[in-house]
Amino acid sequence: MTTVATQKMDFVAFNDLVNWSVRYLQENRSYYKNTFSLVRIGDFLKRNRNIIEIQDDVLYTRVTIRLYTKGVLKRDEEWGRSIGTKRQFVVSPGQFIMSKIDARNGAFGLVPPELDGAVTTADFLSYNVDTERINPEFLTLVSSTKEFLKICQNSSSGTTGRQRVDETQFLNIKIPLPSPAEQARIVDAYNARIDEAQQLAKQAEELEKGIEDYFVEKLGIEGHDIIQSTGPRFYTISLKSLTRWDVWSGRQLGSSSLYDNLTLLDIIKSKPMYGANVSGIDKISDTRYIRITDIREDGELNDQIVSPAEVDERFLLTEGDFLIARSGNTVGKTYLYKESHGRAIFAGYLVKYIIDKSKALPEYVLYFTKSFIFKSWIDSNQKVSGQPNINGQEFLTAPIILPPIEVQREIVLYMSKIRTRIINIQADFLFHRQQAIEEFESELFAL
Repeated sequence: MTTVATQKMDFVAFNDLVNWSVRYLQENRSYYKNTFSLVRIGDFLKRNRNIIEIQDDVLYTRVTIRLYTKGVLKRDEEWGRSIGTKRQFVVSPGQFIMSKIDARNGAFGLVPPELDGAVTTADFLSYNVDTERINPEFLTLVSSTKEFLKICQNSSSGTTGRQRVDETQFLNIKIPLPSPAEQARIVDAYNARIDEAQQLAKQAEELEKGIEDYFVEKLGIEGHDIIQSTGPRFYTISLKSLTRWDVWSGRQLGSSSLYDNLTLLDIIKSKPMYGANVSGIDKISDTRYIRITDIREDGELNDQIVSPAEVDERFLLTEGDFLIARSGNTVGKTYLYKESHGRAIFAGYLVKYIIDKSKALPEYVLYFTKSFIFKSWIDSNQKVSGQPNINGQEFLTAPIILPPIEVQREIVLYMSKIRTRIINIQADFLFHRQQAIEEFESELFAL
């Protein structure tokens, strides 16, 4: 006979009783569809017991794991004499590895081939994967889902910020396990979507590279062929072209043969003005507080809006005000304020300049300060005591190539079109990547 009391009871089979937490049992049983059998992770993971004693005269590779399943990477190389924990574990490619401390934040993944023979402390748990039962890529995808992370968080204990995963509870987590053929199908479908996204990312990257070539040709920049970019913010120069023993030496060759080679001082109407240091934010206000973290690399603002507790009218921005970050890892990042961004003041580690519009279009100045010429000047002139910084007065010595207004307008129009294309491609990239995740999750989870 069914009573009201029994109707409200939830029964758990004894073999599913991992611990005595009602919340753990209820939440961890509610995510998955009934399409596939649920199997314990511990049924296809076997703990790696390859232990070594660290030797002083041996150079060891150590491991780090990015949060939110962003990859297992090389942390560093260190001589054994400098490693305090002498009893460590040797990992092998294809092993599943996780951080006991950060597993609740997705710090797990597969050991890549380049980390063969790397070592970890006991705070990293590594496992051999039974590949006859589970596709390692499938395991990686399952473990990257938000639902799986919720389960890991429920399997962790300890003080906030230092919660370690309980290995027994972790190995008792059950996940949907399709047949090997179904796993391969799901993984292939996911990878196909990701490949589409990567093609879009490549298109955006090619457009970005084309911007530099456009600047070189349009502004008649000389000596650019002598200086070869070998990666973000890194350049090489031939010895015969070296005129000074500093980093900026080679960049002097990137001057224009067509137009005036000036400095920001030549086009600025006002003295540098530093922003407001606001103590209270996130209050109700019609004024936005623009921080450097709100400014994207393309010069636009992020969606997040932070409002100050108090508004000092002196720091209100007006159309065409030009901002440069003067400190931190984003030193040299630039932003052009538009009234369409809403009423705003700016943070103290930004410097404001007013551009003489009779000499330079503010939009042209913005695009020029995104170029390799301006960025290489930043690299060469920032001070690195404590944190990178350049003061507002020093920025006025930064180079700018200044063509006539009509040429500036032509460059702005071209750059605006290219930037719009890049933004649209990047939006498509994010869409395809999100679709890949959602389609994978829909196969397994009752969302």
